[in-house]
Amino acid sequence: MLAKSQLLRVQRSAVIRSKRALHDLVTLPGRKPVISYGPPGYSAVSGHVVTVFGCTGFLGRYLVSKLARMGTQVIVPYRDEDEKRLLKPMGDLGQIVSMEWDIRNEDQIAECLRHSDIVYNLVGRDYETKNFKFADVHVAGAERLAKVAADHGVQRFVHVSHLNASPTSSSQFYRTKAEGEERVRSVFPNATVVRPATMFGYEDKFLNNMANWPIWWKLNFGETKIRPVHVIDVAQALANLMSIPQVTRTVSLPGPSTLTYEYLLELVEALTYRPPSRAPVAAQMVWWPLMSPDEVERRYIDDVNVPGDWEAVGVRPDEVENHAITYLRRYRLAKDYLRPVLFPARPS
Repeated sequence: MLAKSQLLRVQRSAVIRSKRALHDLVTLPGRKPVISYGPPGYSAVSGHVVTVFGCTGFLGRYLVSKLARMGTQVIVPYRDEDEKRLLKPMGDLGQIVSMEWDIRNEDQIAECLRHSDIVYNLVGRDYETKNFKFADVHVAGAERLAKVAADHGVQRFVHVSHLNASPTSSSQFYRTKAEGEERVRSVFPNATVVRPATMFGYEDKFLNNMANWPIWWKLNFGETKIRPVHVIDVAQALANLMSIPQVTRTVSLPGPSTLTYEYLLELVEALTYRPPSRAPVAAQMVWWPLMSPDEVERRYIDDVNVPGDWEAVGVRPDEVENHAITYLRRYRLAKDYLRPVLFPARPS
């Protein structure tokens, strides 16, 4: 049994550790107080509650990880039970709360966001299906999420679009992205619209696809200009929006350099030591569809040349060469696995 003096010291140290400072109290725009406590990091409690729609996607899982590390309670709406399991260990006990939802069900949407300080909409589709067309997700779905958030008093709404979103684009994907931005702002005027470029990372459909199916990236003779950005940089930028003053304008997040598909194919070839097929695209056709018509159209569209707003979100983006070997080394043969990393010369 502890002596009385030892017990007093334990109690005193516990009181000292639980002291809070003025910066632990944050007042949200709606005058709702948020109090943080606990040690910084994974086991902290920031007091914020965040809903991330689209959390099981490529960008969503990285954003959930960033938010959970800050001690934020994250609501993760899901459709497939198996897809949301990997999110649970990203936060401490009780910090990751999963809830089933459907983008057409306003009651489920309201249940997912009614306690949240900020809502992120990362929902999107790369291709259409019989159940969900581009307009169903990018336009009607985005408007529905923003409207329900506004009706339930959510203070901040962050809508993730695409760098090339334009109402006059030849791609339906980009046109619906632009229309979705307008619909979101019509029902949630103070929404923050974020436009990232094409992202690369562990589970991407960019570098991995180039390593698996390089032939499909030779459309337009590989001359299409693109500004790839690291998914972790975009996730960090989105997470930083929670702690900075509300941004009501469009935030563009392009990569630091403008490259061509031809150079990126050379980069993949140099890092994997596996030269891509030299056969023409027509010779590689198979009986099942590998790309949708809109994906083909997008391979001919250059990324827009707009300045990045990285300083506004406190992030400095990395070049693709700094991370490409991390994601592409697994495509090397055993005899080439430890060979040196060599980069092709960038076009002038």
